[in-house]
Amino acid sequence: MKIAILALQGAFAEHEQMFRNLGAETTLIRNLADWRNFMSSPSGGMRGGTIPGGESTAMMRIMRDEGLFEPIRRAILDGLPAFGTCAGLIMLDRNHLNVMDIKARRNAYGRQLGSFNTEGDFVGIGQVPMTFIRAPYIEEAGPEVEILARVDGKAVAARQKNMLVTAFHPELTDDTSVHELFLGMVTKCHVPV
Repeated sequence: MKIAILALQGAFAEHEQMFRNLGAETTLIRNLADWRNFMSSPSGGMRGGTIPGGESTAMMRIMRDEGLFEPIRRAILDGLPAFGTCAGLIMLDRNHLNVMDIKARRNAYGRQLGSFNTEGDFVGIGQVPMTFIRAPYIEEAGPEVEILARVDGKAVAARQKNMLVTAFHPELTDDTSVHELFLGMVTKCHVPV
C-alpha cells in the first residue's frame, strides 16, 4: 500500500511518520514529477493521497505553479482515496479542488491563540483526541456526505465516497485510529493502476 503526502508546506512529516508506523509506504509529493512517479509505481491498486494541514492559500498556489492541481483533482475524481486534514479539508471543498460536496469555513475557531485540544466521538471509532490549530469546520454538506464528528455542534469530520476529511490534526496525537480508518478505505477502493 502506497500513500502520497502533499509536501508543499504544513504538517506533512507527521503524517508520513504516522503512516509508516502503520506499515504503509509513503511518498512525499513536491512537484509533478513526484506525482507521476507515485501514480506509475506498482502498488497492487492500493494507493491513496493525503493533503495535510498548513496554509490552504499557499498550498493551492504552489499546486497550480507546479502543475499538480488538475492531475490530483482528476485522480480523486477517478477514485483515488484522499484524506484531508485542516487545510486539506478546505482544499477538497467546493471552492478549491471541488471534489467533495462540502463548504469549509476557514479559521472558524480563530487565530493561532484560539487553538485547542479536546476529545470527541467519531462515528465508527469512538472517542478520539482532536487537536485544532486555526481550524476550519464544515459549514455545508451535500446529501452524499456523512458527518463523522462534531464539536460544539459544528461538523469537524466527514466522509464522501473515497474522501475523508478532518478539521483537526490526528497526526499530532499518538492515536492512530483515524489514519487506520483511511488505510481501510484505501484497501477497499483498489484504484486501477
